[in-house]
Amino acid sequence: MSAQKNTRTPFEGVNATWNYTLGSIVFLFLMLDLIVIADLVVRYLETGSMLLRVLVAVCVLASATRIRYCWFLRGDSEGRLPHVGWTIALFAPAVAAWGLAFVLPEGSVYAAAQLWFSGVLFAIVLRRALRWLVMLALAVATAIPIFVRALLGDEGLELTERGAGPFVMMYGLLLPFMLISSLWLWRVVWRLDEARHLAAELAVTQERLRFAADLHDIQGHHLQVIALKAELVERTLEAKPEYAAEQVGEIRLIAKEALEETRSLVAGLREVALDVELENAREVLTLSGAECELDIAGTPSGREAQRVLAFAVREATTNILRHSGATAAKLALRPARGGYELVVTNNGLVEGYEQGSGSGLSGLRERVAALGGTLSAGALNDNFELRLWVPEGATT
Repeated sequence: MSAQKNTRTPFEGVNATWNYTLGSIVFLFLMLDLIVIADLVVRYLETGSMLLRVLVAVCVLASATRIRYCWFLRGDSEGRLPHVGWTIALFAPAVAAWGLAFVLPEGSVYAAAQLWFSGVLFAIVLRRALRWLVMLALAVATAIPIFVRALLGDEGLELTERGAGPFVMMYGLLLPFMLISSLWLWRVVWRLDEARHLAAELAVTQERLRFAADLHDIQGHHLQVIALKAELVERTLEAKPEYAAEQVGEIRLIAKEALEETRSLVAGLREVALDVELENAREVLTLSGAECELDIAGTPSGREAQRVLAFAVREATTNILRHSGATAAKLALRPARGGYELVVTNNGLVEGYEQGSGSGLSGLRERVAALGGTLSAGALNDNFELRLWVPEGATT
């Protein structure tokens, strides 16, 4: 059993969940910004105010930086801040809009809201201990220009109460909770994927421990017998030379037997009952996070056919664990064409094991060919399938 480097690849569901989460967040910000900018443009066309024109440009720039900043929400852990340059770019247009809220008669609420929108996005990437403190400070800062304009009795605040104003204010208040819940779902899926990969690694480790235990059983038993017989030879060599010579011959046979069994174990040819190997495969794949289904319509009576099929089950299971991100697998064994056919499928393509490649499958193909059987392996309808047939009475 050779050690192979396990290159971690992200589970497709994780990437799909992140794309959905990112798309939802970007869409939310985009819709809020479009509503605000459209309302400001209408007011500019009605009043011709140069300050409104500047505010529209600043809001467009703030929207663009927020949308770009959304990509930084994907992080392996909370509290990993983007480069300080991106944070400055995020806040610069928002602070400019917030400043315009003090001097702009119309649209002061929209102008102040830019600081809130950008600030909430920044607070999301902070640690939980700082997140709500920052949001509280942002809420106070956002309310200051609105409060000042309200004291001055501006009509702009009354205009904001009509049309899209209430909608923007309501979603602005709900914005932190929507972002946190979306990212919470994403992190749950990400952690589940981490757990799935950990379970797969533990399953491979369990298989290695089983191999080590088998090797220990073989070597430990035979070496113990050899040690005892060698001690017996040492004690009886002078008194009973013929008996000692007989024991030396037995030692030679035991050593030869131990060597042959060790070679068989390393080559994967040690006899293991086929039904036991199938149950082991289901258990290991289930532990790795894949739903495994067994469909057994019968097993061959021939010793060589059972041996090759058991080795095929073990090889296919190892390939699924090490080289794919499968979440579902099926092992089917049924009588076919005067023999037995084994079909192993999984929904994670086995990387590096296409038709004709891979040392494991090459060795398996040689064993199957020696029995007069056939083997094929490759992608089929977004699945990976290994199909093997051996004759019932096959002999080597």
